[in-house]
Amino acid sequence: MSRLRVAIQKSGRLSEPSLALLQNCGLRFSRSKDKLFWYGKDFPVDLLLVRDDDIPRMLLDGVCELGIVGQNVAREVMIERNGGEGLDQLRALDFGQCRLSLAVPEGSAVQSAADLGGRRVATSYPGLTRELLAARGVQAQIVELSGSVEIAPGLGTADAISDLVSTGSTLRANHLVEIEALFESTAALFGRAAELPADRRELFARLLSRLDGVLQAAESKYVMLHAPRDALGAITALLPGAEHPTLMELEGDPDRVALHAVCREALFWEHLEALKAAGASAILVLPVEKMLA
Repeated sequence: MSRLRVAIQKSGRLSEPSLALLQNCGLRFSRSKDKLFWYGKDFPVDLLLVRDDDIPRMLLDGVCELGIVGQNVAREVMIERNGGEGLDQLRALDFGQCRLSLAVPEGSAVQSAADLGGRRVATSYPGLTRELLAARGVQAQIVELSGSVEIAPGLGTADAISDLVSTGSTLRANHLVEIEALFESTAALFGRAAELPADRRELFARLLSRLDGVLQAAESKYVMLHAPRDALGAITALLPGAEHPTLMELEGDPDRVALHAVCREALFWEHLEALKAAGASAILVLPVEKMLA
């Protein structure tokens, strides 16, 4: 029987949300003793738990068919191995958000990327940093470091750093100031769909269909409310991402209806307040667990 192999981060900030996403797709795994290979029990998809920068390399080498990894890591490996090519981003995911940013010591004369020409920039992402700076017309000296990039300016080995930033607390702790974001990144599902053997394409499509259902459900809400018939147009227009709502008559009240709709976009308190102002009442918003288009 044909099987697919999916690689995710063994430990780190993408590990738990990646596993949760696959489990929400209905995948269940039998764990191996070394916990690095998990066999799919109910669906023919196996799991490989590896270092994040190994995931794009394993995809490029054909060790696995799919992988969940940060866009920044995938891009760096593709630049290193194939000049920026080789993998397809199949789906961007809603976790692992960060940015690759330039930072300099407090009080530095460097105020933007344009000021870094000929200066030293320390980073763990040399290929991506060089590419992004070159796109801005900046030729800097790239100093490659495998870790603790933030201490490089204090040691005198670099004038600036290019590093991942989420909250900025590490920069502040090292008296660094973020001056420019070079690359916005999130976790994404990568693969090489065009090279899949025919016997795995159907399985691949089924998994992507489940994944799309989970992603759509996470963003969607089921809305129920009562509405005056003469305000249906205005109320329906206020429902974000709703298609065709379901309408049902209210017993004993011919001028009002019950309206049910799936909103495929974020629903905020401001939306509910606008619905109420338009005449809606008894507004109920429920989460959606699963969807299949």
